[in-house]
Amino acid sequence: MELGDVLRDRRKAAGRTIASVAVDAGLSVPYIANLENGRGNPTLAALDRLATALGARLEIRIDDEAPAPPPSAAADLVATSDRANEVLATLNRPHATARRDLITTLDTLQSLLGHPPTPADLNRLLDLVQLAD
Repeated sequence: MELGDVLRDRRKAAGRTIASVAVDAGLSVPYIANLENGRGNPTLAALDRLATALGARLEIRIDDEAPAPPPSAAADLVATSDRANEVLATLNRPHATARRDLITTLDTLQSLLGHPPTPADLNRLLDLVQLAD
């Protein structure tokens, strides 16, 4: 995700205007608008002030390892579903591969829906899997 998108999403999620964030951060409205639109090269001090104004914490890392993937709500959902295990056991593919593909599909569904998958979402997907098999 780009810096401008992160700033805009955080600001909108907080129900704030660019002007109110600018006042709290001690920065100009055009400066913040440019950052949100992907223009400009902010200093670390400006980013820190923006993060503070948005109720966040600036974190900068230089690391050899990629960051750990975020936890998957879908993995927990599948792990606690007896029906998922039953349906996966009927498929003509390795159980671990089918489970991974089911979780990946549910994670993708989450990004489309904008919220974590529910047991009802899992059951609908399992219905489709059974119909296709």
